[in-house]
Formats: sequence, C-alpha cells, structure tokens
Amino acid sequence: MGKIFKTIQHFFQEEGWSMLPVEDKTALGTKLSGENGQWTCLALAKEDEDLFIFYSIYPLTVPLEKRTTVAEFLTRVNYGMLIGNFELDFEDGEVRYKTSINVREDRLSFVLAKHVIYTNIAMMDRYFPSLMQVIQGEDSPIEVVFTIEKDLC
Repeated sequence: MGKIFKTIQHFFQEEGWSMLPVEDKTALGTKLSGENGQWTCLALAKEDEDLFIFYSIYPLTVPLEKRTTVAEFLTRVNYGMLIGNFELDFEDGEVRYKTSINVREDRLSFVLAKHVIYTNIAMMDRYFPSLMQVIQGEDSPIEVVFTIEKDLC
C-alpha cells in the first residue's frame, strides 16, 4: 500500500466516511449526499504515476438519445472551469466529475486531498440539478447554462 492510498484512507477515516475498497485497484468508494442529490464517489491512487484522482459519479446514466445534448451542456459548463471537469462516457452514458493532482517530487498531504475532494463534491452538487434538467427536460443546454451562470453571479 502506497503513500497516496494511505493518505486517502486517513482522510476517509477523519471525515467519518464509509470506505468501500475497489477490487483490483488502490481505490476507495463511498456514497455522499449534497444539498441537491446523492451520488457515488471514487478516490483512486495511481502510485506509479504519482497521481491522486477523485471522481463524483452521477447516479443516473444518460439515455442514448440525450447524450449529444448532455455533451454540449457539459462542454459549456467545463469552459472556464478552473479545477476539474465533467466527463461523459458516450458508450454507457456515465457522467462524472473529476479532480486530480500530481504529487511527483512532493506528497499528498491531508490538506491537498481535502481541497481536491471538496472542490469535486461542491461542483457535482452545484451542477446536479442542472444536469438532471438537461437529461429529463426539453431546455437547451445553452439556456440551462445561462440560467446557472446568471444565478451564480
């Protein structure tokens, strides 16, 4: 077990989160709830590459007929995003938010892990209802993004 994974474990313990080991990976999963929904998270240590990656995985898959629309929405949301990004798997419709850090020539501290993780959670929670709106509604991605950005200002 490497240093990055140990730091992730320590973080989960300190936060009182359940730790679900991911088979064949140095990763931990958990379920989290924000103000706008509940989703699964995955904390992944890539020790050989000196990387820590944290994913928030949206609980619904995007139906095939909505994937292009959701891709446009996520692209518009990602533009100008300072830390992290949304991803869409066109094959299975999975949406996730990813934050990561390279700790080569350094180490993953508790504080760095906290920033990577809580930035991720905040972004998934912020865009959770808008993503749902695009998946289930008829509003165009540009209208939904305009509304989000107007509300954030």
